[in-house]
Amino acid sequence: MAAGPALAAPGGINVDAQPLADALNQLAAETGLVIIANAPDLSARQAPRITGASNVEEALAILLEGSGLRYQSRTKGVWVIETDARPATRPAPLKIKPVAPPRFPQSEDSLRVFDPIVVTGSRNLPLFSESMAPIEVLPAQEIMAPASDDVIDILAQLVPSFTAQRLPLSDGNVYVRPSRLRNLAPDHTLVLINGKRRHKSALLGPEGAQAPDLAQIPASAIQRIEILKDGASAQYGADAIAGIINIITRDENGIDVFTQHSQYQDGDGEQFRLGVAWGAEMQGARLRVTSEYSHAAPTSRARQREDALAWQQEHPEAILRNPVQRWGQPEREDIRSLMNFTYSLDDSGEVYAQGNYNQGAGLSDFNWRHPETASLYGPTEAFEGFTLTDVYPNGFTPQFGQDYRDGSLLAGYRKIGDRLDFDISAGFGRNRIDYFLFDTINASMGPESPTAFNTGGLQQTEYTVNADLRQSLAWQLPLSLAYGAEYRREIYTIRAGDPASYAIGSGAADGLTSGSNGFPGYTPLQAGDFDQESHAIYADLESDLTQRLKLGMAARYEDYSGFGEAITGKISARYALGNGAALRATVSTGFRPPTPGQIFGERTSQGVSALTLDVFTQGRFSPTGPVAAILNTRPDVSITALRPEVSENLSAGFVFSPADKLFLSVDAYQIEIDDRFTLSDNYALTSDERARLTALGVPGGESITEVAFFQNDFRTRTQGLDLMAQFSRPLSNGEIAVKASYTYNTIKVLNGSLQANPVRLRRFEEFLPTHSAQATASFDHGAWRLEGRVRLSGAWSDYADDENLSLQRFGAKAFADIAISYALTDQWRLRVGAENLFNTYPDEAGLQKSKGLIYSRNAPYDTDGGLLYVRLSWSGGKPP
Repeated sequence: MAAGPALAAPGGINVDAQPLADALNQLAAETGLVIIANAPDLSARQAPRITGASNVEEALAILLEGSGLRYQSRTKGVWVIETDARPATRPAPLKIKPVAPPRFPQSEDSLRVFDPIVVTGSRNLPLFSESMAPIEVLPAQEIMAPASDDVIDILAQLVPSFTAQRLPLSDGNVYVRPSRLRNLAPDHTLVLINGKRRHKSALLGPEGAQAPDLAQIPASAIQRIEILKDGASAQYGADAIAGIINIITRDENGIDVFTQHSQYQDGDGEQFRLGVAWGAEMQGARLRVTSEYSHAAPTSRARQREDALAWQQEHPEAILRNPVQRWGQPEREDIRSLMNFTYSLDDSGEVYAQGNYNQGAGLSDFNWRHPETASLYGPTEAFEGFTLTDVYPNGFTPQFGQDYRDGSLLAGYRKIGDRLDFDISAGFGRNRIDYFLFDTINASMGPESPTAFNTGGLQQTEYTVNADLRQSLAWQLPLSLAYGAEYRREIYTIRAGDPASYAIGSGAADGLTSGSNGFPGYTPLQAGDFDQESHAIYADLESDLTQRLKLGMAARYEDYSGFGEAITGKISARYALGNGAALRATVSTGFRPPTPGQIFGERTSQGVSALTLDVFTQGRFSPTGPVAAILNTRPDVSITALRPEVSENLSAGFVFSPADKLFLSVDAYQIEIDDRFTLSDNYALTSDERARLTALGVPGGESITEVAFFQNDFRTRTQGLDLMAQFSRPLSNGEIAVKASYTYNTIKVLNGSLQANPVRLRRFEEFLPTHSAQATASFDHGAWRLEGRVRLSGAWSDYADDENLSLQRFGAKAFADIAISYALTDQWRLRVGAENLFNTYPDEAGLQKSKGLIYSRNAPYDTDGGLLYVRLSWSGGKPP
């Protein structure tokens, strides 16, 4: 029996005589500890009455006397019940939680080195340090430490292997931001909420990736985030090539409120946040609802455009905004909410539900249109007595916005049996985005054009049904078998915009651009519903072959309506060396089929050339549509239907926990992906091809200069190394805790069209940092808590010119964060902090400098400088 923490209760610990499982639950409730046990071990066992036990260890000794069970604690606050013949990590553990665990203040509690039970990467709920694959766990206090309301930003600050971009003036990507695990595509990471698949965003991001929008989850609703950094398609299905992000939500009782105000050191980007959570339990039912409201003002890190300066000099009477276009974050307003519900039945089963509803809007600048732009202000005889100068005498900056609605609901029934556990659930998720423009024009319509447009929208709808079973097999070796089935259907919807947003007016014959300038609307030809179904079955086997060696095997069969069948597999192993050290390794295959949005989605967009400063129109079209058929008539072009991406993952690591509250790990990995999904090179159109596009009704077809398509193009090899260390110890009547992690990641293109373009190839391989690191330290002393963090982002490369003929190398940058908090009372806590304390900015960018850009829009971190914030939180009062 290992010694562990003992908790004295006022007046001693008292537990009624009752079934052993109920007695352990009562003990957990009285002491506030977590007790882990295996349900079959407790079945049919009775516990004696306990009166006045002095600590939890004495109480457990009395409860388990004569039962053949033993207890131990390997980390503070967690006790494991096991049979003498079994190791501590066993199949199908039952986690008995305290009835009333700490509520919101835990987000400000000391950062502790702990060994939690994880639900990601294994269906057998191993301890964190005993997993067969690298898993990083972020508890609530770490998640609520950053000032951001966006889970994407939070992960980017805390996890070096996770990167995110802001992408100002990048159409819908400025609102639905791409994020990457291990520098792979956003849709190579599977996102789960409480172990259930999260629906995707309706937006196709850079290179066409379609992934869930992590920003839709309110940060204050999260209990912890488990990040599996390993391929897991065989266990959880398609998309889990880089790994899994599993968000575990809070479900405790109580009322929590916080308010926060923040602003950048440059004086803009002011943001206000308000969060409220309410949780209650009554007659076997438990409900918790969390809501957050946020309003953020825009930021601008831009200079005046060169052409605007010239125009102002030539026309001193003109009134121009300085700068005429903002490069920075958009103005945003968001409301996010999340709900958890459980109801316990008499037969040890449980009905549960989880759901969320979010809505919001955003507004951002587009490129300024010069008042001498030929395609907008050019002469025409179509409109007698009218020129665009009558409407916008000094040019115009289109305002691009979105309204969104995001919601999901999942319900199910689960039961833990003597030998069989099962979980049956069905879920629905939808993400809808509607786009609008104002302060713009459809130049081809002249005086008949409105200046504000609804340009249509996108919608992603998903339905899932799951049946998951797990059982312990009574063989000579402890053996756990998990198996199940899944059905999924996803529907991608494109809605047409206002007729004026895509109309081709009479002025088009004289070269005036058609459609709402900046973002032509979706046409009825592009609109529609496009769907795909899949069916899957899986099996996942784990066994402790010896007390040192653990082995896991998984296989999954999937059948997609558009792509046929696929089989993926995984083998994992962990070998304990002793003295807290162990080796672990995995090998797996992965699979990611194209989504309906990637197959059928189309988009026409407009921009302003950094060289000519004239408006140009580009299009991205379906590889199976009529535009692709036009291009395929060329003898040197072959646009083909999309195929699934397939991957091979290898990883090997070493973990070491030589002492309590100290944990070290190092993991190396290699991921090869074949038929990698990307956007093709742009194809310059001939006048005859443009005429054929116009005949098809393609928006702006008469003026489109280039088109592109999503294609399977190349094979890549990603190699890397993850290191992590964390510990805590008492210091000066307080406690200090440190956590540090480092990621090394490289990507190489092994074949495909990129190899014929050295500049594009190098940009792809160097676009994200090779080296990233972060270190966090905290010190708790009484009511005070001090935190510091250093973040390092390595060098990276981006295009240096508008024609993509050369690259610019951006140097490594370090950012420092600091925060101090004080418990004003038992319920009130005040926190003051600064992120990027020294107001560090990246290197200035050459690309699009003529349009006022200072810092690259593709930077893998925030380019708005230092941020100051203050947060006041309150927790107390149980709901009636």
